[in-house]
Amino acid sequence: MDLKKIRVEISRFSGWLGLNLCSLIVNLIPFRWLYGFAKGVSFLGYKIASRQREIARQSLTLAFGQEKTPLEIDQIARDCFTLMAKSAIELMFLMDKPRLLEKRVLIKGENNLKQAISQGKGIILVSAHFGNFPLLLSRLSLAGYRVSGIMRPMRDARVEKIFLKKRERYKVKTIYSQPRKACVDMTIRTLRDNEIVFIPIDQNFGTGGVFVNFFGRKAATATGPVVLAQRTCAALIPCFIIRQPDDTHQVIFEPEIALETKENPDETIVANIQKLTDVIEAYIRKYPAEWGWMHRRWKTTQQPN
Repeated sequence: MDLKKIRVEISRFSGWLGLNLCSLIVNLIPFRWLYGFAKGVSFLGYKIASRQREIARQSLTLAFGQEKTPLEIDQIARDCFTLMAKSAIELMFLMDKPRLLEKRVLIKGENNLKQAISQGKGIILVSAHFGNFPLLLSRLSLAGYRVSGIMRPMRDARVEKIFLKKRERYKVKTIYSQPRKACVDMTIRTLRDNEIVFIPIDQNFGTGGVFVNFFGRKAATATGPVVLAQRTCAALIPCFIIRQPDDTHQVIFEPEIALETKENPDETIVANIQKLTDVIEAYIRKYPAEWGWMHRRWKTTQQPN
């Protein structure tokens, strides 16, 4: 009997059970208590999830160790847990209430999106695991846009099924990142139909990507947005969702990023991925608690030539 597998299954079942319990509570309590409940969940999560808490602190220290005090880093980590709990609670509550979701998620800079749509080549929304990005996709669909998102399936198939159904309710198409060829083929078809594809490029990409600067350190980063833009001429638009003080959200579309051409193809890809990563870093610096610091972004190290 594999004890490690048993522990993993128990952990996943507990997570699935907790998700369903929270969903039940969220749909029973008044809306005015929603974010108070989320704060309670985040407090428990911060105390219990010691491994994730430590990863967050380590990641924040790597990024801000020369700029912020240990107390400031600890506060960002706590705030990050709080915002993630709020986002999870919102997904369970707002995703079942389209009209309320539409009222609480406002769109800014939509002219950048409309201008790109008018070109007829499709749009690659370049973003990160930042803010409540699933709400972003649902809100765009409510606004009449045809939206897809490239995503890794969750480790627990039961939890994945729950959120897949919520996305499907909003007609948000899921393009799974694996198998790779199927992902690329579906994404190209979607872009050639002049639709929107959301691609986050903020997580460690192992040895399959390129290394670019991220908070002053080399980070393995996916090349998908640039390669796909080269193949389809789709517009590259950075996009983020920002939580407001009253827990509403604002979706922001940056101006289109023009592809830069270098002397050779590899340099071209690195230069453009760096430009996109710089935009992501700027948003994280401005709103540090909005990003998922529990991820080991710099886990893969660049090997010397």
